[in-house]
Amino acid sequence: MAFAIKLSFHKQLFLQLIAFSWTIVVCFIGFQYLREKEYKSEFLSAQLQLYNRHLLIAIEDGESYEEYIASHEKPFDDLRITLITLSGAVIYDNTIPADSLGNHSNRPEIVDALDNGSGYHIGRQSKSDGREYFYSATSGKRVIVRTAIPYSSTLKDLLEADWSFLIVMISITLSMSVIAYFTTRKLGKDIERVNHYEAEQEKNRLKRQLTNNINHELKTPVASIQVCLETLLSGITLSEEKRQELIERCYTNNERLRRLLADVSLITRIEDGNALISKEEVVINDILCDIADELEIMPENERMTLHTNFNEKVTLNGNLSLIGSIFRNLTENAIAYSEGKNIYISLLTNNEQECKIRFEDDGKGVGMEQLPHLFERFYRVDKGRSRQKGGTGLGLSIVKHAVQFHGGTITASNRPNGGLRFDFVLKSN
Repeated sequence: MAFAIKLSFHKQLFLQLIAFSWTIVVCFIGFQYLREKEYKSEFLSAQLQLYNRHLLIAIEDGESYEEYIASHEKPFDDLRITLITLSGAVIYDNTIPADSLGNHSNRPEIVDALDNGSGYHIGRQSKSDGREYFYSATSGKRVIVRTAIPYSSTLKDLLEADWSFLIVMISITLSMSVIAYFTTRKLGKDIERVNHYEAEQEKNRLKRQLTNNINHELKTPVASIQVCLETLLSGITLSEEKRQELIERCYTNNERLRRLLADVSLITRIEDGNALISKEEVVINDILCDIADELEIMPENERMTLHTNFNEKVTLNGNLSLIGSIFRNLTENAIAYSEGKNIYISLLTNNEQECKIRFEDDGKGVGMEQLPHLFERFYRVDKGRSRQKGGTGLGLSIVKHAVQFHGGTITASNRPNGGLRFDFVLKSN
């Protein structure tokens, strides 16, 4: 059985706002962290590039690079200096013999230097001494100067982003979250009050509409009963056949009134008394068997053949009477208006949470413009024929309410080969 937690509007609004805000903040912090680290790396590389360019100028002026390295101050004490030809061969290294070093043309900083004039790379392990370095290379006309700083804890601290700014941002966001909570709480309650008021207004409007419709529907049978009774009580001499006809007319209209009141009572009960409607384990297969038995004893001219395609036992937690009213009202609707001979009820899907069922007949169907109105109260495709059949105009409205009571939805459509099709879902609550 499905279990769901229904959050208040305030909590939904608050969670959406917090999720949106923190997503933006996290993205901003991540971007700022990477950007600051990149900035510090570029700043460090710029210091090394300055030294590289001075060394390149000295070499191109014919000065000995060994004398320049020995006589000029270095930007860092443990600076490693390497001279590389444009083809990638190492011709000098101040820490490791040059003849022991392989070709460097594939090193990332060398590739960048050849393409762009300069390049740097962070934290790559040297193949020669196994240490990690920060490399910065500058390309000249004849050689490439590459300087490198060992990737020590001091260098890591230097390149590390400033967390003080990030902490300030997180603190501000936390404060805004607290403010947002109380703001959305007040806003959410105001919106809930407005929604509740609008729902009550709509509910009252529907009740007024229902009352007006009921009054309209009551007029015809009440007037008919009154005319018959006045005729019977007037003292006019009537034949036994005429008297019997008037009594039968009274009975027919009284039965129509009874059904109308029963249907109105059921809809009102569903709308206003959800908590009072009991639920139990309902076996839909048993309901279909009862309907099949009821069809068997109907007059032959009204009887339709029921075909079911339920290859498994279908149970759900619901109200037996309401679920029964879904299938019975759909069946009565098919008998009264479809002009078909067969009813098909199929199980489309079934699991622990819900089942999807299709109800069809092989009749004439309805016009496309009428499909959206089938579930409206007192809507009739053929008003005269509906009253003649004793319908109240509430059958399909009851079906829709009963389906919604069980957490589902229902749709109506015409079958490709003729007839009406209802697809609905019933959920275990």
